[in-house]
Amino acid sequence: MKIAVLIKQVPDTEEPRKLAASGHLDRNEAELIADEITERALEVALKVKDGDKKTEIIAVTLGPGSATDALRKALSLGADSAMHIQDESLAGSDAVSTARALAEALRKIDADAILAGGESTDGRGGVVPAMVAELLGLPFAGPLAAVDFEGSKVTGQRPVAGGNQQVSVGLPAVLTVTESVGEARFPKFKGIMTAKRKPINAEDAASLGLTVDHATGNRVLSSAVRPPRSSGQIIQDEGDAVQRLIAYLESEQLI
Repeated sequence: MKIAVLIKQVPDTEEPRKLAASGHLDRNEAELIADEITERALEVALKVKDGDKKTEIIAVTLGPGSATDALRKALSLGADSAMHIQDESLAGSDAVSTARALAEALRKIDADAILAGGESTDGRGGVVPAMVAELLGLPFAGPLAAVDFEGSKVTGQRPVAGGNQQVSVGLPAVLTVTESVGEARFPKFKGIMTAKRKPINAEDAASLGLTVDHATGNRVLSSAVRPPRSSGQIIQDEGDAVQRLIAYLESEQLI
C-alpha cells in the first residue's frame, strides 16, 4: 500500500501570532514547526506500516524553503520519501490554489490513500483535503476520530452531535483525522540520522502544469487586531438566576 500524508509547516501555536500588513499570518514572528495535526495523520500511516512493512509513506507539503524542515521531521518519524512543492508564484495561495497544486502533485504519486489533518492550526479552514478529493475524483471521509484500514477499504468514526458516526470508504480515498486518533510518536536518533539520506522530490508550478493567477483567488480586503477579551457577565442571584443563566446560554447558542 502507498500512503501520501499532507504535512504543513505552521507558526508555533505556543507563541503569539500576528498578521502581516497584507492581512495574512506573519510567519516570521514565530518559530515554524510541523503542524501537530498533520503529524497525527502521519502517525495513522505509520501504524499501518507497523503492521505491513511493505507500506510506502510519502510526505507531501506546499511551502517555502523552510518547509523542508517539516518534511525532514516526517522522514525522521518513518516516512520513506517526501515531495516538496515550492514556487514563488504559489506564495500566498488561497485554499483553492493550494488544493490544485497538491492535487497535481498527488496525481504523480498515485497513492492508495491520502491522509491529512482535519484543519491546520494556522488557517483553520479545514477545506483543502476535501477540495483535493474533488479535484482527484476520489471519495472523502473525515474528520475521523478513529481510522482502521481493512484491505481495500477504510472504516472510521466521525464525531457528530450526540455521538459518533460509523463510516466506511473504498480505496483510493482522501481521509482527514482529528486529534482523537492519538499523539504522534517521537523521532529516534536512528530515524533522525536516516532522514538525512531519504529523498525529497522537488516540484514547482511548471513541473505540475500549473498556471497561477492570484487575481482570480481570494483576497484580504482588510484585517484588524482581535480586541482584548472583555470581562465575563456576573449574574447576581435575586431569585431569577437560573432563568437568566438559561437565557444567556441560549443567546450564545450554547444550549
